[in-house]
Amino acid sequence: MGEEQMALLERHLDLVMAANEQVNLTRITSREEARVLHIEDSLAGLPEVQAAPAGLLGDMGSGAGFPGIPLAAVTGRKTVLIESVGKKAAFLKVFVDELGLAGRVEVFSGRLEELCETRRGAFAVMTARALSQTGSLMELAAPLLAQGGRLVCYKAQPSEEELAHAMELQETLGLKFVSRRNFTLSDGETHRCILVFEKVAKPKVKLPRRPGMAQKKPL
Repeated sequence: MGEEQMALLERHLDLVMAANEQVNLTRITSREEARVLHIEDSLAGLPEVQAAPAGLLGDMGSGAGFPGIPLAAVTGRKTVLIESVGKKAAFLKVFVDELGLAGRVEVFSGRLEELCETRRGAFAVMTARALSQTGSLMELAAPLLAQGGRLVCYKAQPSEEELAHAMELQETLGLKFVSRRNFTLSDGETHRCILVFEKVAKPKVKLPRRPGMAQKKPL
């Protein structure tokens, strides 16, 4: 990563810390901790994102813009930051403008299910960081991914039950498990797991379901 990119990511942190005084974007207040748990953590999925086909990146439940903004800055991919909480989406739009990324990064203020109305099958890769159970993420991403597109899930330590449920849903959702990578961040104590699924077929169920159903009543 070049100096210019690193400066942009540090500037993003500045903006997040300032905005955090008005709306709860992050529980992290230490700059050093934020570098590890936001910037380093966001870029930890870079190999998996780069292995996905060329094309549009969608960051699901983007929050303060992690991992979407760091990934957009480093990969140069056109990116959509998807955030259903209006206040957070408003701050994301400010961040994108302030960072000079408006040409290639846009913000969608709404639910993932609503995005299907205009961007069905449009994404080459979708990311989700600490957002929901893996099975729910698969359901939400499936209609938005292009054939061959990848879902990259950033998880802490998913339970065997969560993983087993995700594997059971593969055929129903037209997704295939690609890889799992476990690692520890540079603080030596934060454990991470990155799961990747590829869209290989049309889902066998009608998607999306009504907003919120993927989380409230998982398949």
